Amino acid sequence: MTRAVMGDGSFGAISSGWRAALRYGAALLLCLIAAWARAGLHAALPPGYPFLTFFPTVIISTFLFGRGPGILAAIVCGVTAWYAFVPPFYSFTLDGRTSLALGFYAVVVAVDVMLIDSMKRANLHLAMEREHSARIAQERGALAERTEMLFHELQHRVSNNLQMVGAMLSLQQSKVADPAARQSLADAGARVQTIGRIQRKLYATGGEQVPLDSFLTDLAADLIEASGKPGLRHVMAVEPKLFLAPQAAIPLALIMAEAVANAIEHGFADRPGGLITITLCRAGERLLLTIGDDGVGLPPGFDLEQVTSLGLDVSRNLARQLDGEMTLERARQGTVMRLDLPLQ
Repeated sequence: MTRAVMGDGSFGAISSGWRAALRYGAALLLCLIAAWARAGLHAALPPGYPFLTFFPTVIISTFLFGRGPGILAAIVCGVTAWYAFVPPFYSFTLDGRTSLALGFYAVVVAVDVMLIDSMKRANLHLAMEREHSARIAQERGALAERTEMLFHELQHRVSNNLQMVGAMLSLQQSKVADPAARQSLADAGARVQTIGRIQRKLYATGGEQVPLDSFLTDLAADLIEASGKPGLRHVMAVEPKLFLAPQAAIPLALIMAEAVANAIEHGFADRPGGLITITLCRAGERLLLTIGDDGVGLPPGFDLEQVTSLGLDVSRNLARQLDGEMTLERARQGTVMRLDLPLQ
Protein backbone atom coordinates (compact mmCIF):
# COMPACT_ATOMS: atom_id res chain seq x y z
CA MET A 1 0.00 0.00 0.00
CA THR A 2 2.86 2.37 0.89
CA ARG A 3 4.60 1.65 -2.41
CA ALA A 4 1.43 2.43 -4.32
CA VAL A 5 1.09 5.78 -2.62
CA MET A 6 4.72 6.61 -3.22
CA GLY A 7 4.40 5.51 -6.82
CA ASP A 8 1.39 7.76 -7.35
CA GLY A 9 3.24 10.68 -5.82
CA SER A 10 6.30 10.06 -7.97
CA PHE A 11 4.18 9.86 -11.08
CA GLY A 12 2.56 13.19 -10.18
CA ALA A 13 5.97 14.77 -9.64
CA ILE A 14 7.28 13.39 -12.94
CA SER A 15 4.19 14.58 -14.76
CA SER A 16 4.57 18.05 -13.26
CA GLY A 17 8.24 18.09 -14.19
CA TRP A 18 7.47 17.13 -17.78
CA ARG A 19 4.93 19.92 -18.05
CA ALA A 20 7.48 22.42 -16.77
CA ALA A 21 10.10 21.09 -19.19
CA LEU A 22 7.67 21.43 -22.07
CA ARG A 23 6.94 25.05 -21.17
CA TYR A 24 10.61 25.97 -20.99
CA GLY A 25 11.33 23.99 -24.16
CA ALA A 26 8.53 25.79 -26.01
CA ALA A 27 9.96 29.15 -24.88
CA LEU A 28 13.40 28.16 -26.21
CA LEU A 29 11.82 27.08 -29.49
CA LEU A 30 10.18 30.53 -29.80
CA CYS A 31 13.60 32.11 -29.17
CA LEU A 32 15.08 30.02 -32.00
CA ILE A 33 12.27 31.09 -34.34
CA ALA A 34 12.76 34.74 -33.35
CA ALA A 35 16.51 34.50 -34.05
CA TRP A 36 15.84 32.89 -37.43
CA ALA A 37 13.29 35.59 -38.32
CA ARG A 38 15.67 38.36 -37.21
CA ALA A 39 18.47 36.87 -39.30
CA GLY A 40 16.19 36.70 -42.32
CA LEU A 41 15.20 40.36 -41.89
CA HIS A 42 18.72 41.56 -41.17
CA ALA A 43 19.49 42.67 -44.72
CA ALA A 44 16.16 44.46 -45.13
CA LEU A 45 16.28 46.38 -41.81
CA PRO A 46 18.20 49.59 -41.22
CA PRO A 47 20.82 49.52 -38.45
CA GLY A 48 19.57 49.88 -34.89
CA TYR A 49 16.83 47.20 -34.56
CA PRO A 50 18.62 44.25 -32.94
CA PHE A 51 15.69 43.30 -30.68
CA LEU A 52 12.86 43.65 -33.20
CA THR A 53 11.70 40.02 -33.22
CA PHE A 54 12.78 39.27 -29.64
CA PHE A 55 10.37 41.59 -27.82
CA PRO A 56 7.27 39.72 -29.11
CA THR A 57 8.92 36.40 -28.23
CA VAL A 58 9.36 37.43 -24.58
CA ILE A 59 5.76 38.68 -24.43
CA ILE A 60 4.32 35.53 -26.03
CA SER A 61 6.44 33.20 -23.86
CA THR A 62 5.38 34.95 -20.65
CA PHE A 63 1.75 35.04 -21.67
CA LEU A 64 1.54 31.42 -22.82
CA PHE A 65 3.95 29.62 -20.51
CA GLY A 66 4.35 31.79 -17.40
CA ARG A 67 6.87 33.99 -15.68
CA GLY A 68 9.75 31.45 -15.57
CA PRO A 69 9.77 30.64 -19.28
CA GLY A 70 9.29 34.34 -20.02
CA ILE A 71 12.40 35.23 -18.01
CA LEU A 72 14.34 32.46 -19.75
CA ALA A 73 13.20 33.76 -23.15
CA ALA A 74 14.20 37.29 -22.18
CA ILE A 75 17.73 36.15 -21.23
CA VAL A 76 18.24 33.91 -24.26
CA CYS A 77 16.87 36.52 -26.66
CA GLY A 78 19.01 39.26 -25.09
CA VAL A 79 22.18 37.24 -25.30
CA THR A 80 21.41 36.16 -28.88
CA ALA A 81 20.72 39.71 -30.02
CA TRP A 82 23.83 40.99 -28.26
CA TYR A 83 26.02 38.33 -29.94
CA ALA A 84 24.55 38.25 -33.45
CA PHE A 85 22.79 41.58 -34.11
CA VAL A 86 24.55 44.27 -32.03
CA PRO A 87 27.73 45.61 -33.71
CA PRO A 88 30.41 44.38 -33.73
CA PHE A 89 28.61 41.20 -34.76
CA TYR A 90 29.36 37.75 -33.35
CA SER A 91 31.06 39.06 -30.27
CA PHE A 92 30.18 40.10 -26.73
CA THR A 93 31.86 43.45 -26.97
CA LEU A 94 30.50 45.85 -24.34
CA ASP A 95 30.88 49.57 -24.96
CA GLY A 96 28.73 52.58 -24.19
CA ARG A 97 26.26 52.15 -27.05
CA THR A 98 25.94 48.41 -26.42
CA SER A 99 25.37 48.96 -22.70
CA LEU A 100 22.65 51.50 -23.45
CA ALA A 101 20.91 49.15 -25.91
CA LEU A 102 21.10 46.18 -23.53
CA GLY A 103 19.88 48.33 -20.63
CA PHE A 104 16.92 49.52 -22.69
CA TYR A 105 16.14 45.93 -23.66
CA ALA A 106 16.38 44.74 -20.03
CA VAL A 107 14.01 47.45 -18.78
CA VAL A 108 11.43 46.81 -21.49
CA VAL A 109 11.36 43.03 -21.11
CA ALA A 110 11.33 43.30 -17.30
CA VAL A 111 8.30 45.57 -17.45
CA ASP A 112 6.63 43.27 -19.98
CA VAL A 113 7.20 40.18 -17.85
CA MET A 114 5.99 41.86 -14.66
CA LEU A 115 2.87 43.32 -16.28
CA ILE A 116 1.89 40.08 -18.01
CA ASP A 117 2.55 38.02 -14.91
CA SER A 118 0.54 40.44 -12.76
CA MET A 119 -2.30 40.37 -15.26
CA LYS A 120 -2.34 36.56 -15.32
CA ARG A 121 -2.31 36.39 -11.52
CA ALA A 122 -5.14 38.91 -11.33
CA ASN A 123 -7.18 36.94 -13.87
CA LEU A 124 -6.52 33.72 -11.97
CA HIS A 125 -7.54 35.37 -8.71
CA LEU A 126 -10.67 36.77 -10.34
CA ALA A 127 -11.57 33.36 -11.75
CA MET A 128 -11.10 31.79 -8.31
CA GLU A 129 -13.25 34.48 -6.71
CA ARG A 130 -15.97 33.96 -9.30
CA GLU A 131 -15.88 30.24 -8.73
CA HIS A 132 -16.01 30.79 -4.97
CA SER A 133 -18.92 33.21 -5.31
CA ALA A 134 -20.78 30.83 -7.60
CA ARG A 135 -20.25 28.00 -5.13
CA ILE A 136 -21.46 30.14 -2.23
CA ALA A 137 -24.51 31.24 -4.23
CA GLN A 138 -25.27 27.62 -5.09
CA GLU A 139 -24.90 26.55 -1.46
CA ARG A 140 -27.06 29.43 -0.28
CA GLY A 141 -29.70 28.59 -2.88
CA ALA A 142 -29.74 24.97 -1.74
CA LEU A 143 -29.84 26.08 1.90
CA ALA A 144 -32.70 28.50 1.18
CA GLU A 145 -34.61 25.75 -0.62
CA ARG A 146 -34.10 23.34 2.28
CA THR A 147 -35.06 26.05 4.79
CA GLU A 148 -38.25 26.83 2.87
CA MET A 149 -39.14 23.14 2.74
CA LEU A 150 -38.55 22.79 6.49
CA PHE A 151 -40.58 25.95 7.10
CA HIS A 152 -43.53 24.61 5.12
CA GLU A 153 -43.28 21.26 6.87
CA LEU A 154 -43.17 22.96 10.26
CA GLN A 155 -46.21 25.11 9.49
CA HIS A 156 -48.07 22.09 8.15
CA ARG A 157 -47.36 20.12 11.31
CA VAL A 158 -48.31 23.02 13.58
CA SER A 159 -51.60 23.39 11.73
CA ASN A 160 -52.29 19.66 11.96
CA ASN A 161 -51.47 19.64 15.67
CA LEU A 162 -53.84 22.54 16.29
CA GLN A 163 -56.57 20.74 14.41
CA MET A 164 -55.91 17.64 16.51
CA VAL A 165 -56.09 19.63 19.75
CA GLY A 166 -59.41 21.11 18.62
CA ALA A 167 -60.74 17.63 17.82
CA MET A 168 -59.63 16.33 21.23
CA LEU A 169 -61.42 19.21 22.96
CA SER A 170 -64.57 18.43 20.99
CA LEU A 171 -64.25 14.78 21.98
CA GLN A 172 -63.79 15.72 25.62
CA GLN A 173 -66.92 17.87 25.41
CA SER A 174 -69.07 14.79 24.96
CA LYS A 175 -67.81 13.38 28.27
CA VAL A 176 -68.64 16.46 30.37
CA ALA A 177 -72.06 16.71 32.01
CA ASP A 178 -72.00 20.34 33.12
CA PRO A 179 -73.58 22.54 30.36
CA ALA A 180 -71.29 25.53 31.04
CA ALA A 181 -68.19 23.33 30.87
CA ARG A 182 -69.45 21.67 27.71
CA GLN A 183 -69.95 25.06 26.08
CA SER A 184 -66.51 26.26 27.18
CA LEU A 185 -64.89 23.16 25.70
CA ALA A 186 -66.86 23.56 22.49
CA ASP A 187 -65.82 27.21 22.18
CA ALA A 188 -62.19 26.39 22.93
CA GLY A 189 -62.17 23.56 20.38
CA ALA A 190 -63.73 25.78 17.72
CA ARG A 191 -61.18 28.55 18.34
CA VAL A 192 -58.22 26.19 18.24
CA GLN A 193 -59.43 24.73 14.94
CA THR A 194 -59.93 28.26 13.59
CA ILE A 195 -56.32 29.11 14.50
CA GLY A 196 -55.25 25.96 12.67
CA ARG A 197 -57.11 27.08 9.53
CA ILE A 198 -55.53 30.52 9.76
CA GLN A 199 -52.09 28.98 10.17
CA ARG A 200 -52.58 26.78 7.12
CA LYS A 201 -53.84 29.64 4.93
CA LEU A 202 -51.42 32.26 6.16
CA TYR A 203 -48.21 30.31 5.65
CA ALA A 204 -48.97 28.86 2.24
CA THR A 205 -46.04 31.01 1.06
CA GLY A 206 -42.53 31.49 2.42
CA GLY A 207 -43.52 33.79 5.28
CA GLU A 208 -43.60 37.00 3.27
CA GLN A 209 -46.38 39.58 3.50
CA VAL A 210 -49.80 38.14 2.85
CA PRO A 211 -52.29 39.38 0.22
CA LEU A 212 -55.40 39.89 2.31
CA ASP A 213 -57.94 39.46 -0.48
CA SER A 214 -57.19 35.80 -1.21
CA PHE A 215 -56.26 35.00 2.40
CA LEU A 216 -59.47 36.35 3.98
CA THR A 217 -61.69 35.11 1.15
CA ASP A 218 -60.43 31.54 1.58
CA LEU A 219 -60.66 31.79 5.36
CA ALA A 220 -64.27 33.06 5.26
CA ALA A 221 -65.29 30.24 2.94
CA ASP A 222 -63.72 27.70 5.34
CA LEU A 223 -65.50 29.24 8.35
CA ILE A 224 -68.90 29.21 6.65
CA GLU A 225 -68.42 25.64 5.48
CA ALA A 226 -67.20 24.45 8.89
CA SER A 227 -70.26 25.94 10.62
CA GLY A 228 -72.52 23.39 8.94
CA LYS A 229 -75.46 25.79 9.05
CA PRO A 230 -77.77 25.32 6.06
CA GLY A 231 -78.79 28.24 3.90
CA LEU A 232 -75.92 30.45 5.12
CA ARG A 233 -74.45 32.82 2.51
CA HIS A 234 -71.62 35.32 2.61
CA VAL A 235 -70.43 38.17 0.38
CA MET A 236 -66.79 39.35 0.27
CA ALA A 237 -65.65 42.79 -0.84
CA VAL A 238 -61.92 42.97 -0.14
CA GLU A 239 -59.78 45.60 -1.82
CA PRO A 240 -56.96 43.91 -3.78
CA LYS A 241 -53.25 44.45 -3.23
CA LEU A 242 -53.56 45.04 0.50
CA PHE A 243 -50.82 43.44 2.56
CA LEU A 244 -50.12 42.85 6.22
CA ALA A 245 -47.17 41.13 7.81
CA PRO A 246 -48.06 37.73 9.34
CA GLN A 247 -47.82 39.05 12.91
CA ALA A 248 -50.61 41.52 12.08
CA ALA A 249 -52.59 39.30 9.70
CA ILE A 250 -53.14 36.58 12.35
CA PRO A 251 -54.93 38.88 14.87
CA LEU A 252 -56.96 40.43 12.04
CA ALA A 253 -58.06 36.97 10.87
CA LEU A 254 -58.93 35.92 14.42
CA ILE A 255 -61.11 39.01 14.90
CA MET A 256 -62.88 38.30 11.63
CA ALA A 257 -63.36 34.64 12.56
CA GLU A 258 -64.81 35.60 15.95
CA ALA A 259 -67.23 38.05 14.33
CA VAL A 260 -68.38 35.45 11.80
CA ALA A 261 -68.81 32.87 14.58
CA ASN A 262 -70.87 35.34 16.66
CA ALA A 263 -73.06 36.13 13.66
CA ILE A 264 -73.71 32.44 13.05
CA GLU A 265 -74.27 31.58 16.73
CA HIS A 266 -76.30 34.56 17.88
CA GLY A 267 -77.58 36.35 14.77
CA PHE A 268 -79.00 33.24 13.13
CA ALA A 269 -79.72 31.15 16.20
CA ASP A 270 -83.42 30.79 15.34
CA ARG A 271 -83.08 30.92 11.55
CA PRO A 272 -82.03 28.28 9.05
CA GLY A 273 -79.79 30.69 7.12
CA GLY A 274 -78.79 34.27 6.56
CA LEU A 275 -76.34 36.64 4.90
CA ILE A 276 -72.93 37.73 6.21
CA THR A 277 -71.20 40.62 4.45
CA ILE A 278 -67.43 41.14 4.86
CA THR A 279 -65.68 44.22 3.51
CA LEU A 280 -62.07 45.32 3.81
CA CYS A 281 -60.76 48.54 2.35
CA ARG A 282 -58.06 51.12 2.78
CA ALA A 283 -58.80 54.66 3.96
CA GLY A 284 -55.58 56.64 3.75
CA GLU A 285 -53.13 54.93 6.07
CA ARG A 286 -55.92 53.03 7.86
CA LEU A 287 -57.45 49.63 7.23
CA LEU A 288 -61.21 49.21 7.73
CA LEU A 289 -62.75 45.77 8.29
CA THR A 290 -66.55 45.55 8.45
CA ILE A 291 -68.55 42.39 9.10
CA GLY A 292 -72.33 42.68 9.01
CA ASP A 293 -75.21 40.22 9.18
CA ASP A 294 -78.97 40.37 8.71
CA GLY A 295 -79.71 38.44 11.86
CA VAL A 296 -81.69 39.32 14.98
CA GLY A 297 -79.34 42.12 16.03
CA LEU A 298 -77.97 43.09 19.41
CA PRO A 299 -80.07 42.94 22.56
CA PRO A 300 -81.33 46.22 24.02
CA GLY A 301 -78.82 48.08 26.19
CA PHE A 302 -75.87 46.23 24.71
CA ASP A 303 -72.49 47.70 25.80
CA LEU A 304 -69.34 46.17 24.31
CA GLU A 305 -67.20 47.30 27.23
CA GLN A 306 -69.46 45.57 29.73
CA VAL A 307 -69.76 42.25 27.91
CA THR A 308 -68.00 39.32 29.60
CA SER A 309 -67.96 37.04 26.55
CA LEU A 310 -64.58 35.40 26.14
CA GLY A 311 -64.69 35.71 22.35
CA LEU A 312 -65.47 39.44 22.37
CA ASP A 313 -62.89 40.02 25.09
CA VAL A 314 -60.25 38.27 22.97
CA SER A 315 -61.27 40.35 19.94
CA ARG A 316 -60.96 43.62 21.90
CA ASN A 317 -57.51 42.66 23.16
CA LEU A 318 -56.37 41.70 19.66
CA ALA A 319 -57.65 45.05 18.33
CA ARG A 320 -55.63 46.88 21.00
CA GLN A 321 -52.61 44.77 20.07
CA LEU A 322 -52.94 46.13 16.52
CA ASP A 323 -53.38 49.72 17.81
CA GLY A 324 -56.88 49.56 16.36
CA GLU A 325 -60.41 50.22 17.54
CA MET A 326 -63.24 47.69 17.41
CA THR A 327 -66.94 48.58 17.65
CA LEU A 328 -70.06 46.41 17.66
CA GLU A 329 -73.40 48.07 17.00
CA ARG A 330 -76.95 47.42 15.88
CA ALA A 331 -77.67 48.01 12.20
CA ARG A 332 -80.99 48.66 10.51
CA GLN A 333 -81.18 44.91 10.15
CA GLY A 334 -78.78 42.78 12.09
CA THR A 335 -75.39 43.61 13.61
CA VAL A 336 -72.24 45.31 12.33
CA MET A 337 -68.70 44.84 13.68
CA ARG A 338 -66.14 47.43 12.59
CA LEU A 339 -62.40 47.30 13.05
CA ASP A 340 -60.25 50.36 12.31
CA LEU A 341 -56.49 49.85 12.49
CA PRO A 342 -53.27 51.29 11.04
CA LEU A 343 -52.24 49.77 7.73
CA GLN A 344 -48.60 49.43 8.80
